[in-house]
Amino acid sequence: MTTTAIRDAATLAAGHPSAARPGSSAQRFDIVPFDAPLGAEVIGLDLSQPLDVDGFVRIHRAHLDHHVLVFRDQRITPDEHIAFSRRFGPLQIHVLHQFALAGHPEVLIVSNIVENGKPIGLGDAGHFWHSDLSYKEKPSLGSLLYAQELPAEGGDTLFANMHLAWDTLPAHLRRAIEGRRAEHTYLARYAELQARSPWRPNLSPEQIAQVDAVVHPIVRTHPETGRHALFVSEHFTTRIVGLPDDESRALLDELFAHSVRAEHLYRHQWRAHDLVFWDNRSLMHLAAGTPDHLRRKLYRTTIEGDAPF
Repeated sequence: MTTTAIRDAATLAAGHPSAARPGSSAQRFDIVPFDAPLGAEVIGLDLSQPLDVDGFVRIHRAHLDHHVLVFRDQRITPDEHIAFSRRFGPLQIHVLHQFALAGHPEVLIVSNIVENGKPIGLGDAGHFWHSDLSYKEKPSLGSLLYAQELPAEGGDTLFANMHLAWDTLPAHLRRAIEGRRAEHTYLARYAELQARSPWRPNLSPEQIAQVDAVVHPIVRTHPETGRHALFVSEHFTTRIVGLPDDESRALLDELFAHSVRAEHLYRHQWRAHDLVFWDNRSLMHLAAGTPDHLRRKLYRTTIEGDAPF
């Protein structure tokens, strides 16, 4: 983490309404890295309580260093979830706004629960490897997913370290993608997902207008750490600009396969009241799947990032 990033984080945190006021006691907590290619647990921090600037800077640094932070046993309201998320930047509202939490448009309900014949949330979120909102001009900086109701089995989330994917990319693939850009679109596999999940809604003309295809570098630079990462996914990336379709497809398939090698992954097994915060500039993730008869509900906020470069 650069000195500039630390200073910017402190400035952002100091002026936020949820920051601890002068004279309040600082929370004591530990950050314990996982024995995995990414991830750490934050132990002893209560996100329902104010967090002072020094504490925020530690969290921000840990997020950059470990890419996934797990906060166990949290008891936070939607307003507290939103407030903590906003300390990192403005929030994005998902195009499927019909699955937003009532009164809180920034909170997307991720759930397979059906009530009165209607789904209460996005039930097949994360079915394919992806980085959240890569189909936007300014993709997500990070996402915060908070467990509300968990199944007795299944429901894990896998994360792939895309910095490691770049660092270990064979030389011939580096040469093949040098300077190239790829197209991302929310519509890439939407029809396929609708066929799997008939409840997934048709998009209105207004929603379709929000998800025009965009083009991003295949290798992006993290704006805060300067590290390079692969930035393609099987869900939203459709083609490599300037290549014939067959060459584009073959090269993307190689990149996808390399990105999700076992040595690049962390698998999160959810516990009640977990909040997991990940860096979409550094990672892809995948929902491992939940048996249809078991209920699952989580709340997600998404922080706006910068245009990839």
